[in-house]
Amino acid sequence: MAEHYFHLKAHWPGLRNDVGEIEAGQLKSKVSIPPEMDGPGIGTNPDEMLLGAASTCYIITLAAMMERSKLDKADLSMDSVGIVDVTKGVITYKKIIHKPKIQLQANATKEDFDLALKLAVKAEKSCMISRALQGNVEIELEASIDKE
Repeated sequence: MAEHYFHLKAHWPGLRNDVGEIEAGQLKSKVSIPPEMDGPGIGTNPDEMLLGAASTCYIITLAAMMERSKLDKADLSMDSVGIVDVTKGVITYKKIIHKPKIQLQANATKEDFDLALKLAVKAEKSCMISRALQGNVEIELEASIDKE
């Protein structure tokens, strides 16, 4: 078994509506509470970072699965939406919606389309961040598949 350790340094010099900094490997950013939650909106925030972790894990997992399956794509992109509910002062990360856009080669067959959809669904269940969120945050998939 191999274990990988990732480290993050955080500095928060002030109170709730101040600005802090984080640094982890190649990630370096100012952080604050988003304006939607009455914060200053400087840098990134935990809501965006969770969405970013889930989205990048999913798209990398999908690309790896497509490569292993020898499914040749022309392009792969994605939009994701994070929905945070605030009810009576309780903040809950409710749902993430991944919207991958898979563009297959011009000569793609029906079998290629079927495989692309199968992999899109499987990647969401296989991604380690999706598995970590399972049971806490609903993850929805809206895949779009076309060809050049």
